[in-house]
Amino acid sequence: MKDYEERIARLRARKLEQTQEKIRVEGTLDEDDYGRIVPPKGLWNIRPNHPDGSFYGYDAWTENFCSLMAVHPVYIDPDDAFAGRWMYFMSKMRPNKWNPAYPYDHLKANIEKYDIICGIGDDAHFAPDYEMGLQLGWDGLIGRILHYREINDSPEQQHFYDLHLRAIRAVQGWISRHVEEARRQAAASDDPELRARLTELAEVNERILSEAPKTLREACQWIIWYHLASRTYNRDGAGGQIDALLQPYYERDKAAGLLDDETTIYYLSCFLINDPVYWQLGGPDTSGKDQTSPVSFLILEAADRINTSLNLTVRVHDGLDPRLLRKSVEYLVKNRNGWPRFSGDKALVEGFMRNGFSAELARRRIAVGCNWMSLPGLEYTMNDLVKVNMARVFEIAYYETAAAAEPSTERLWETFARHLGVAVHTAAESIRHHLSYQKYNEPELLLNLLSHGPIEKGADASDGGAEYYNLAIDGAGLAIVADSFSALEQHVEREKRLTWRAVTAALQSDFAGPEGEKIRQLLRNSERYGSEDSAGERWALRIRDEYVTLVRRESEPELRRCFIPGFFSWANTVGFGRHVGATPDGRHAGTPISHGANPSPGFAADGASLSLATAIARIQPGYGNTAPMQWELDPTFAHQENVALIESIIKAHFEMGGTLINVNIMDKQKVLEAHKDPSKYPDLVVRVTGFTAYFAMLSPEFRQLVVDRILES
Repeated sequence: MKDYEERIARLRARKLEQTQEKIRVEGTLDEDDYGRIVPPKGLWNIRPNHPDGSFYGYDAWTENFCSLMAVHPVYIDPDDAFAGRWMYFMSKMRPNKWNPAYPYDHLKANIEKYDIICGIGDDAHFAPDYEMGLQLGWDGLIGRILHYREINDSPEQQHFYDLHLRAIRAVQGWISRHVEEARRQAAASDDPELRARLTELAEVNERILSEAPKTLREACQWIIWYHLASRTYNRDGAGGQIDALLQPYYERDKAAGLLDDETTIYYLSCFLINDPVYWQLGGPDTSGKDQTSPVSFLILEAADRINTSLNLTVRVHDGLDPRLLRKSVEYLVKNRNGWPRFSGDKALVEGFMRNGFSAELARRRIAVGCNWMSLPGLEYTMNDLVKVNMARVFEIAYYETAAAAEPSTERLWETFARHLGVAVHTAAESIRHHLSYQKYNEPELLLNLLSHGPIEKGADASDGGAEYYNLAIDGAGLAIVADSFSALEQHVEREKRLTWRAVTAALQSDFAGPEGEKIRQLLRNSERYGSEDSAGERWALRIRDEYVTLVRRESEPELRRCFIPGFFSWANTVGFGRHVGATPDGRHAGTPISHGANPSPGFAADGASLSLATAIARIQPGYGNTAPMQWELDPTFAHQENVALIESIIKAHFEMGGTLINVNIMDKQKVLEAHKDPSKYPDLVVRVTGFTAYFAMLSPEFRQLVVDRILES
């Protein structure tokens, strides 16, 4: 008799236990929950190849990865359909992330001045082509390397291939140890049913050691092994179009009588609980045909069964099966755990085509990360890694302007635009530096394997191996800057209720005293970004246009480098805010900046969802990267009777030009209680930004960020 429900319940409970252990042992983590568990103490430590205690370059990364694979603990849960968990953040175990042999001192002054997250030394945030891996399997990937090794015979290329072969064989060795352990546990068990399950688990993994996957279970297990290895290597574990990837295996298994839907849901539940990878459902294929299939619905049902931290995205387009969108919204409202989120095909495809790409290629660029899109296996992007703190740029421009003889908002604009140009150029120069030397720092040993180009050319994805270089630079703090311009224009220039000197004094004192607070409240009571046809919106659109122009002019077609603007702050709102003093929108010094493209909380008296959807749709940068809408839905509104209305707002946002919607539905009292004592609600999941996480795993200041959003929404 199948006991899938009991197994799933135990897996979910174990997941919560493992999360609590991470908090006890490692403290809070202000990013994705991941499926990682706490490793045993002292089993493995990095092997430095530099006096600074870190490791750099192909040989050192290969040596460290292979030595870890040789001893990485085996993980087999008798309730799980799949073997394996990851435990080590190799990249985070290094004391330094950039090879000091390739300094960027010429950029550091501006990086610090403008508070730029420069991306130098970061993993590239691009997506693997899982379809290639499933078609070839591990031995097929080895064969592909050997084939191109015969063609590209320079010593450097030969060494490149040798190291990638070592990496694959190290992964195969890790899998082999799981096969051995599953067989050992099977032999030691007195329970015939458990013995059969463990034997089957061993057989599945033994087959995919050398052969390409043939069944749904084998395909899921192969994907798991790849992303566990990739996560371990450098955290980069982007997802893909999971329903389309798995649909052929499901159909074959069903036709052969090997599978029923309950077993499929069990497999998919185990697959999703292994690690909250960013998977996309629905959306068009290259011809524009909807990819919704029975597997799409089964994945949603499996997600509902486990209802933990998840990062599923439903891509909404004109041809989407309406049942998939309806079911997605129903689960969103039912579980209130921040999943799924929604991406907008129309603006994403049309925007990416403005870069000179075809519609067919644009449709292949899918949601696989926090805010980011990628062409699986084709594109090196650095999405979500490079950010300009526009609030800090504004602060510099403000004090420079305020010190002038005749300050004005137009003079402030000219100064702001000039500094923003320097900041954007510095960010672009940082990316160029990264591309020049990343192979000597942190080569993409795992992602190269499932990419088109690196193996064919014998060159790292960061070093010309990829097909496309579409490089993202995100602006952060849009609402802070727009509302500050608006407040100055309204209260200083138009109404003349304040002077530049009075505002400057209030900012420098962080609105101290009764007079300072009076000025702060007046500044906050301005025409803010988020209200249609307001001064705040006009300034936001002007900022958007200037920012887009500045980023686009950094493109280098002759080098196949296309720079694409976006608006996103990820979880950096807190860090960015620490580096910015009080601002003329009434924000206190050191407090978080505005989130992504969102208006500042409280922009509208009723927190109007449609106003939010309209404002963010209008502000999109327009070249295929996202400016997400972070939507805090009131739980008194978010119930089954309003599913159709919520669905209509989602569709309206995308029809108006929106690109991505992240949704939170949180009970205010529950969140406030959990903020005081996280242990009271260990299973509370929130969508912090592009990712979901257990609330208890967030640091107090990040919990406060979520609390402030719901209190002011």
